[in-house]
Amino acid sequence: MSQALEAPKNSSYDVVLVGGAMYGSSVSWWLADNPDFDGSILVVERDPTYEFCSTSHTNSCIRQQFSNEINVRVSQFGAEFVKNFREYMGNDPRVPQPLIHSYGYMYLADNEEFAGILKENQKIQAACGAGTKHMSKDEIAAAYPFYNLDGIVGANHNLVDEGYFDGATLFDWWKRSGREKGVEFIANEVVGMTRNATGTQVESVTLKSGEIVACGTVVNTSGPRAVLTARMAGIEIPVEPRKRYTFVFSAEKPLDRDLPLTIDPSGVHMRSDGQYYLGGCPPDDDPAVDYDDFVEDHSIWEDKAWPAIANRIPQFEAIKLINSWPGHYAFNTLDQNAILGRHTKVENFIFVNGFSGHGFQQSPAMGRGISELIIYGEYRSLDLTPFNYGRIERNEAFVEKAVI
Repeated sequence: MSQALEAPKNSSYDVVLVGGAMYGSSVSWWLADNPDFDGSILVVERDPTYEFCSTSHTNSCIRQQFSNEINVRVSQFGAEFVKNFREYMGNDPRVPQPLIHSYGYMYLADNEEFAGILKENQKIQAACGAGTKHMSKDEIAAAYPFYNLDGIVGANHNLVDEGYFDGATLFDWWKRSGREKGVEFIANEVVGMTRNATGTQVESVTLKSGEIVACGTVVNTSGPRAVLTARMAGIEIPVEPRKRYTFVFSAEKPLDRDLPLTIDPSGVHMRSDGQYYLGGCPPDDDPAVDYDDFVEDHSIWEDKAWPAIANRIPQFEAIKLINSWPGHYAFNTLDQNAILGRHTKVENFIFVNGFSGHGFQQSPAMGRGISELIIYGEYRSLDLTPFNYGRIERNEAFVEKAVI
């Protein structure tokens, strides 16, 4: 970390958040914005340039196509928040109003078993009011004739509040508005925590610059580094950094309509992105990586992404790579779902971790929910208890089938 370390203004805070990217900014803003909370908030961010954080590498996508009702509800609120962002920000005329580009997700099934899962997911989503439709091969061909549908038996698609948005606007204004409401952001790093004699409370955090800061509540908003923060409190969680690749490309023959975010059976996905197109995929060998490993493997584009894209959309046989980058998922190895809430023993340690690629779209609802938990001792807007940490301790997976 090349930036000078900043000392906190005070020696004690009601809430200390370890990590100041999307979730540190979301939770702190929701806290500061709530008139029922009048406490002090400190957000400690080890790299305020955010150069390598997951927030900076996101594709800012949003979908309602999940297999669990609560994940559908969480993203539905995310869409509502984005569409009414300026209103949520107090109708501040400085705040821009982002849009959701609702191209939808197109989950392609190449076998009857997966098509059956899609049909079951569609029922769950429809019961929540989502616009997901199950499409036959002929229906896909009629709506999007550019696909090569060899081997495809069906798909799910939703054109309502599903696509991508300008997540950077949310991030920027949560930080800016939070500061104006009294949230203190500092460039520093939490390097240790001290618990009380019984181990039931984190009494203080130690900063890299040497200060010891007393705290009422500690919130782990450390993204892929969540396990490092948890270990300072003597806690283990199944979260690790997994590398994911993004590719921006142009087409010699652009499509005559928007390309939905298409999830190909190969594991490669692709969508429209303004005048360009955006694709992505995991590596075939998908281990945990070092926290600072952002080295790009260019063979993934040549050997996996490009062939899959050209196969699914023959019109994309002539494409040009414009930009590419690797980012990290904060991957929950137990069940690829968020880990939220209080620790069962260290009662003032709160998790907001393990989003496994869903973090950006879930940040409005999860930030609101964690702020409610801190202020009221319970979730009030949405029941987020299925994500609570206790399941990790019990090794009870809350499986989300729709993970990209």
